[in-house]
Amino acid sequence: MKGTDGSTNFLTEDILSMEGLFRRNFVNSLTGFKSVALIGTVSGRGDHNLAIFSQIIHVGASPPYLGVLFRPHTVTRNTFENIMESGSFTINHILPEFVLAAHQTSARYTGSEFEATGLTPEFSTHLKAPYVRESIIKMGLELVEVQKIKANDTELVIGAVREVMIPANVIGKDGFIDLEAAGTITCSGLDSYHSANKIVRLSYAKPDSLATPL
Repeated sequence: MKGTDGSTNFLTEDILSMEGLFRRNFVNSLTGFKSVALIGTVSGRGDHNLAIFSQIIHVGASPPYLGVLFRPHTVTRNTFENIMESGSFTINHILPEFVLAAHQTSARYTGSEFEATGLTPEFSTHLKAPYVRESIIKMGLELVEVQKIKANDTELVIGAVREVMIPANVIGKDGFIDLEAAGTITCSGLDSYHSANKIVRLSYAKPDSLATPL
C-alpha cells in the first residue's frame, strides 16, 4: 500500500507474507542503528566461546545492569548455556580493525571462536569469562536473572556489571563516554556495520527552556 507521502505501507499480514530471508532482513533493520559487541563466555568444561550480538540493552545504572536478548531454543545457543553454567560473561566493543573477525564469530564453529578468528582471549581475576584483548572498552558481568518473553519464547539475560576496562581519555568530566573517540562501531540489520559520527550532544531537556549543545 502506498502512503500519501510516497512511502510504502506494510501491514502485519504483508510482513508475514514476505519471503523468509527478506522478512528477516526487513524486520531486523526496522529499529535503526543498534549497539553491537562480542560476548565472551566459558563452558563448565573450560571451553572459551565468543559470539557477536546486537541485542544488548541498558537495564539500569544504579546498580549497573545490562541485558542481552537470546533467540528461542530452536537454534544452538552456546553463549546462553555457558552463562547459565558459569554465571558470568563479558561484553567487548568492536573496532573497525577487527570487524571481519567479529562478524566471523557468528559462524557455527565446533571449537573456540577465538582460535578460529584470530582474536585473543584475555582474563581477569574478577570473573571466569574471557575478554577480547583487541577490544578497548570491555565489561565483565555476573548473571542476575533470566526473563522469559512469552510472546515469542526469547529470553532476556540480565547481568550486573562487575568490572569495566576502558581508556581514561574517552571518559568525560561528567562521566560521558565518547564512543566516537574510542572507535566503537555500530550496526544495522544482521550484517551491516557502521562508524558513528556525533551530530550534537544536548543538555537535559526541560519544559521551560530549549536544550542547548554541550
